[in-house]
Amino acid sequence: MTTTVGVVQFPGSNCEQDVIEAVGTLGAGGRLLWHGDATVDGVDAVVIAGGFAHGDYLRPGAIARFSPVMDAVADFARSGGPVVGVCNGFQVLTEAGMLPGALRKNEGLRFLCTTVELRVESTRSVLTSSTEQGAVLRVPINHFEGAYTCDTETLARIEAEDQVVLRYVENPNGSVADIAGVSNEAGNVVGLMPHPERAVSELLGSVDGVPLLQSLLDRAAAVAPR
Repeated sequence: MTTTVGVVQFPGSNCEQDVIEAVGTLGAGGRLLWHGDATVDGVDAVVIAGGFAHGDYLRPGAIARFSPVMDAVADFARSGGPVVGVCNGFQVLTEAGMLPGALRKNEGLRFLCTTVELRVESTRSVLTSSTEQGAVLRVPINHFEGAYTCDTETLARIEAEDQVVLRYVENPNGSVADIAGVSNEAGNVVGLMPHPERAVSELLGSVDGVPLLQSLLDRAAAVAPR
């Protein structure tokens, strides 16, 4: 049975088709989920893709967080369903309170579009369960407000609970503790600023996004009702 990944589409998001194409190369099916629909029925995993949801007015993700689909995404996550937010999707998940911390403007107020090295810090999340701890992956970034931040109490807690999923080998944006991605306590909701869907072919410069997306698909297949 083919795993189906639902990809949330907001006005202004622009990476939905990239995600659908990427999971398709790994044998999964992709389906767009319109932000105004209050359901994610029929999917095995949810990805909130990158872009500029609702134009990033107020601040990135602040309006998207109130879209009807987000209540359905939260219910899906509470039931154990795997949810991943990439770039703008990470911002949406923090605004929705589904992940700890927040994203602020990059250090030096610079937009970044480059490839970075990420170190896998934890393999207990839906995005890293099929990877190896300590593995270094080359994955693109493309953001202006991508520096992860949180207070010292939150940082201590997520470190202690193994919720730091990925770190930058060389910090490009001023993220606290070099954090590139975090999970919720259960590990089934993950947000990251780098774009694994843009690293699934040597033609794109790297295939290091494959083990991350394959982890998501493996977990989705494992928890999907049969």
